[in-house]
Amino acid sequence: MTGVLTDRFGRVHNYLRISVTDRCNLRCLYCMPEEGVEFADPSSLLTFDEIEDVVRTAASLGIARLRITGGEPLVRKGLDELVARLAAIPGIEEISLTTNGLLLKDQAEALRRAGVSRVNISLDTLDPARFRMIARRGDLRRVFEGIEAAARAGFDPIKLNCVLLRGVNEDEIVPFLRLARDEPLHVRFIEYMPIGHADEQWKNYYLPLTRVLELAREAGFELEPGGRTAGNGPSDNYRIKGGKGSIGLIHPVSDHFCKNCNRLRLTADGHLKPCLYWVDELYVRPAVGDPEAMRRLFLRAMAIKPENHEMAAKLADEAQSHVPTERRMSQIGG
Repeated sequence: MTGVLTDRFGRVHNYLRISVTDRCNLRCLYCMPEEGVEFADPSSLLTFDEIEDVVRTAASLGIARLRITGGEPLVRKGLDELVARLAAIPGIEEISLTTNGLLLKDQAEALRRAGVSRVNISLDTLDPARFRMIARRGDLRRVFEGIEAAARAGFDPIKLNCVLLRGVNEDEIVPFLRLARDEPLHVRFIEYMPIGHADEQWKNYYLPLTRVLELAREAGFELEPGGRTAGNGPSDNYRIKGGKGSIGLIHPVSDHFCKNCNRLRLTADGHLKPCLYWVDELYVRPAVGDPEAMRRLFLRAMAIKPENHEMAAKLADEAQSHVPTERRMSQIGG
């Protein structure tokens, strides 16, 4: 039933991002506090049976693509089992995964066999000391081992998600460009978003992605617009002339991508979110086991989804038409 999930603005939704946990083995400075994080009670998280139930209805309404997220999804035990169950649902054509890579070395093969076809790996720096400063724990070497394991397992493409922070990793834009030139990797530069913490820290760290293009020109990289990779989403993509990989720019603040939005989010604690930024959520657990009730929730999400997120208005201290969420990205699902 392709096209059933169409919102008031004519946008067809075929993509569901599923968070399986709000827990993470890192404490990235743009995502959550270093200490004192209160995680959801395990009993509040959707079970694998409940997630499968939600996805069966979603697939009947035209959802064909899934992305597994968190928190850090690989800390949820038995994730490959969930992936295999979701991959077997009629109508599901593709399952991808976003991870910080720390646990990927030991799980890549099982996830690939279960049905994950693509991975995005968060990597905000190539420097071990800076990694400890940004992530506040963990070991960069393990991330690179995860990337290598993903390549051996046959994931294609492998994308690296780099959140740019003014004055923190801005000086690594050119090294990341070299990485994309020299290796068959697809580096995605992402603007820092004010999800759950639109404070002065966000404004101080925010860096528009025009800076990437400026530094690329200065460093002599020849960028050619275009060059699609699977699951492009809202990325503006560029090939590097003579390079093995590519880069993409995801700029939700400076040039929002809402006009082409095709996604919904399911939080680990069972809330369907029409928009990442706004407070609106629909609780799915009461509808589990009742396909018609679940169908109504998805249609309700289409009815209340706003036209855009207005993050740029927040940056400019202008009035906004809706109420932003107070939940952080780790609580919603990246």
